[in-house]
Amino acid sequence: MMKSEAGESSISLEPFLFLNQSTPASPSIAPNLIAMNLVFLDASTLTRQDLDLSPLGAFGPLTLHDLTSPDQVCQRLAGANVVITNKVPITDDSLAANPSVKLVVSAATGVNQIDLDACKARGVVVCNVAGYSTDSVAQHTFALLLNLVTSVDRYAANSSKDWPASPFFSRLDHPITDLSGKTLGIVGLGTIGRAVAKIAGAFGMKVVAYSRETASTNGDIPRLHAKEFFGTCDVISLHCPLTPETRHFINPETLGLMKPTAILLNTGRGPLIDEPALADALRNRSIGGAGLDVLSVEPPPADHVLLAQDLPNLRITPHTAWSSLEARQRLLQGILADIQGFLDGAPVNRIV
Repeated sequence: MMKSEAGESSISLEPFLFLNQSTPASPSIAPNLIAMNLVFLDASTLTRQDLDLSPLGAFGPLTLHDLTSPDQVCQRLAGANVVITNKVPITDDSLAANPSVKLVVSAATGVNQIDLDACKARGVVVCNVAGYSTDSVAQHTFALLLNLVTSVDRYAANSSKDWPASPFFSRLDHPITDLSGKTLGIVGLGTIGRAVAKIAGAFGMKVVAYSRETASTNGDIPRLHAKEFFGTCDVISLHCPLTPETRHFINPETLGLMKPTAILLNTGRGPLIDEPALADALRNRSIGGAGLDVLSVEPPPADHVLLAQDLPNLRITPHTAWSSLEARQRLLQGILADIQGFLDGAPVNRIV
């Protein structure tokens, strides 16, 4: 049986023998771990009461904490063999204080919250889950774009008041633009970028990609160098990883190359954009609009520069592009596969 913090959800299941005794364990996996003690440090980031996390309890006693602050981590890892974390930092200090930890699973693709060097030095396996949110993020990218080019949200918000007062059968208060024939530029042609490209094709858009080096027409999507890319595209969508080279990839210089009607989309990482520069570009109407699902600080402070009320044609959602029910179900299945692979001596999605 297990104990849980007051006011937090928890699941208690009898230990279940999940280790295949006939399968030799790899040297990095402790072979004597039969019933695992599992701790999920921020389970509320994965479920809104619409996703059943109880399958995790098949591996052994399971404790679900809704959220965990940094100063609670060491205490909550006590006796744990498997730690699941979405955003809670796992540090060398917390691992040193809890040598029972043998596996850390990131409930996400990113592993920035985990000290990988400390895990490697202490023989702790680290796994993540990749590819679970591709369809959800691609769909959300176009939800932002469609709101910007059709003004659906603006018309819907005021239709009960404005439409009855219209002097004719319709309203023409907000602009509507066709996507067909427009050029979508993608920065980052990974699985999500390519999923977005596929949707764009269905809308009749031309798709190009950004190239850091030389322009190329090889492959299915033309690659353009910076000046041509930013100057040609009607829509630019960011799907690249955050690296020192891509931090503030969108800045006064690149914004200055864009068409005054161009739309910028970011469902990738907040720091890809120099946010004060984007606010200035929107306020000065030097670009046509922006749709964002991520910011550099999350949750943002109330006075964040992009939350100002005077910014025209800006749509922001609170980092929800990844979170469809189907995507979270795939994420849970990935976590289960990570733990099962660890116990089988063949970790999947292994980072360390």
